[in-house]
Amino acid sequence: MKLVTSLLLLLLFSCQNYAQKFKDGDIIFQSSPSRQSAAIEEATNSPYSHCGIIFYENGVPYVYEAVQPVGKRSLEDWIESGVNEMYVIKRLIDSTLLGPVEMQSLKNFAFSQFGKNYDGVFNWSDKEMYCSELVYKSFWNACHIKLANLLPLRDFNIDGPIVRKIMKERYGNEIPYDEPMVSPEQLFNSSRLMTIN
Repeated sequence: MKLVTSLLLLLLFSCQNYAQKFKDGDIIFQSSPSRQSAAIEEATNSPYSHCGIIFYENGVPYVYEAVQPVGKRSLEDWIESGVNEMYVIKRLIDSTLLGPVEMQSLKNFAFSQFGKNYDGVFNWSDKEMYCSELVYKSFWNACHIKLANLLPLRDFNIDGPIVRKIMKERYGNEIPYDEPMVSPEQLFNSSRLMTIN
């Protein structure tokens, strides 16, 4: 009984701690332990390869994210899945842009993408989604907030050995150099966001 009580108190403290730090609509970044993440970090010269949006449900924080398939995970699980459990939280500098109506629209749009397949070739269509695409399109489509300028594939660091190998595997000889894309690094360095944690 004492063990159960202790675990419940620990969970309650953890949720309260999160509630003090994070808010709905915060964007969270991490490095994932995968070969694709290594390629993304190489292509963007960034230590971050994955991102999602935090939303609370019944007082519990979740991360809405584009993995396979697009969905959500508890914030605790999400953090534990990252390299060394390291993460960074960003928030809109202008908080007036996300009032209750806009916040609900943001959550609704992200939720409407649940179940879509992960987009491993980083196509800009809405048929599938990759992580930074979900974040970007959620803010843009729901609230008309543009977090970054899209860049063609050719503008990334695509000459690194890890990137070249993965591009060959996924595109063959038909590399879409002009495909517009958005990376976690672009969102991380957005002038519209400030670092919270």
